[in-house]
Amino acid sequence: MTPGSQNNFTIRIMTKDDYPRVKAFMKDDFLKSEPLCQSSSKPMELEKEKEKEMDDYHLSLIAQGTCLVAIDESNGDKLVGFVLAGAQFPEDLEKHRQEAEVMDQNFLGRITFMLSKIEREADIFRRYGISKALYSHITSVAASMRGKGLGSRLASKLMDVGRSKGFPAMVAYCTSFYSARQKEALGMECIHSLVYADYKDDSGHPIFTPAAPHTKARVMFIKL
Repeated sequence: MTPGSQNNFTIRIMTKDDYPRVKAFMKDDFLKSEPLCQSSSKPMELEKEKEKEMDDYHLSLIAQGTCLVAIDESNGDKLVGFVLAGAQFPEDLEKHRQEAEVMDQNFLGRITFMLSKIEREADIFRRYGISKALYSHITSVAASMRGKGLGSRLASKLMDVGRSKGFPAMVAYCTSFYSARQKEALGMECIHSLVYADYKDDSGHPIFTPAAPHTKARVMFIKL
């Protein structure tokens, strides 16, 4: 893919050598700004075993050549944004359901369970008759770069990557109002949603209570 440059930053395909910086960026930036994480009274801490599983998963996405980094060349090649994305197939829906069922019901487990629920309810493979899709897993932009269109440029570049690799569609599960609005502006359609206030535990209490305007999780979809 030809890198895209604007405002002295370059968007390019992520390599495994980028991952240590991306992982640190996730911890220092993404987890502090993502609405569900912000609403939790406890920071998300991973056991070493789960941390390795997550690292292995992220590295498997990077190996597909479907992840992106945004580099600020005017600031010592500083990482200012990234996208982790990869192929998703029909059988992944049941795989994710089984994984979510056996996870501890800590914060990570509850998020995983909810995401599995909405991806099965949306069921893009049966709905659109496709056999694979590009799944935009995590997008994060540095606080200093927000409001400058970098998130939109990352999503647009990811669509270009998807087309170049023969994906018929792209899907994203947006827990943030702003993330969903950004993707809608690029032509993605909300095909399913889950209202946080209606998603409750056995005691009748909402499981997630992010601040407004983050009122629902949305499944965003676009044919490529």
